[in-house]
Amino acid sequence: MSDEHPPPAPGRTGPALLTDRYELTMLAAALADGTAMRDCVFEVFARRLPHGRRYGVLAGTGRLLEELAAFRFGAAEIDSLRAQGLDDERLLDWLAGFSFSGDVDGYAEGEVFFPGSPVLTVRAPFAEGVLLETLALSVLNHDSAIASAAARMVGAACGRPCIEMGSRRTHEQAAVAAARAAYLVGFSASSNLAAGQRYGVPTTGTSAHAFTLLHDDEASAFRAQVAALGVGTTLLVDTYDVTQGIRTAVEVAGPELGAIRLDSGDLPSLATAARAQLDSLGATGTRVIVTSDLDEYAIAALQAAPVDGYGVGTSLVTGSGAPTAGMVYKLVERDGVPVAKNSEGKRSVGGRKQAVRRHDPAGTVTAEVVSSAPIEPRDGDRSLVVPLVRGGRPVLPTDPARALEAAREHHRRSREALPAEASALSRGEAVVETLGA
Repeated sequence: MSDEHPPPAPGRTGPALLTDRYELTMLAAALADGTAMRDCVFEVFARRLPHGRRYGVLAGTGRLLEELAAFRFGAAEIDSLRAQGLDDERLLDWLAGFSFSGDVDGYAEGEVFFPGSPVLTVRAPFAEGVLLETLALSVLNHDSAIASAAARMVGAACGRPCIEMGSRRTHEQAAVAAARAAYLVGFSASSNLAAGQRYGVPTTGTSAHAFTLLHDDEASAFRAQVAALGVGTTLLVDTYDVTQGIRTAVEVAGPELGAIRLDSGDLPSLATAARAQLDSLGATGTRVIVTSDLDEYAIAALQAAPVDGYGVGTSLVTGSGAPTAGMVYKLVERDGVPVAKNSEGKRSVGGRKQAVRRHDPAGTVTAEVVSSAPIEPRDGDRSLVVPLVRGGRPVLPTDPARALEAAREHHRRSREALPAEASALSRGEAVVETLGA
């Protein structure tokens, strides 16, 4: 048996190590050659929307600002860097004293965006700005992808409530972020308790098929659930036979039963039959909730069915086919001079951008104007870029629940101003064009 002692457990680390190694190797080289403190402007934008999408939704800004406040290189982080071979003493000394001191501007969280929209702008010395690239893109790409998909689902639901229930289909922390992003764009609740605890997202949930199978018969399971949760609960009626399950549910709970849930089969036909059966049993106020691998297209296909709400899981937390928003983080200005890359297919536009959204007299969006040159104001213009951080300190309220409610309301107003074709699920171009000044 070896007499070597096992290595100590790694120390707890914050978000500073949620980054790519090349951010630190660039920083080390910039510190060595004296360019690290050059005043720089970085911008986050998407070159294009996912194929066929009409607009995107910015989400994750609030989470990013939370992470920024904790973005420090303490002893545990420094030890980890040394262990991974990043042992440049000048770099490590600089990181040990780092706290972000720059300014951040961007679109308000919940805002819709289009190709080229400068959704986040970071002004700071190169050394500080470059460190934020990976974290900013990780948060914004994930959350914006979820929010963009969820917004399409909310639109397809036409006012019927949608419940987020995808925790078991993604990483445990991504599940919390996904629940937050879905609520931001109009989902009514989530199954995820951590989302309720961290962000005030309403949570909901009743039972799965396992609870029915636990009992000797369906009636026993329903009686136990009603005894625990009251007649306003939702009973899952498709474990065995839907028709018998509905009959048993009403016998146990009475006509005041809150809802039934259908989780399999031909949902339009089953929902229609269920509604007729419930009405015939006197349960005219009992709602019909459907789940089972729904996405925006399945929800749209259920518009004519007597459905009262939807539970969405896998498609939501994977962005319904577009798991990233395709955002990039690019240096666009150095010491006040515009800079840009000219790579084929990946060109960028130099200079810090302004952005306004133009509207017709009825308040409907007609165009987005993005330019590093001054934009001549017109009637109906709305400026899109707002201050988020000044001198390293957040400008807006930082309470997570309050920030999320503000973003939810901002999204509602932003989405309502889009042209009607924004709701189309058929493939097409962005619903408004991004123009230069």
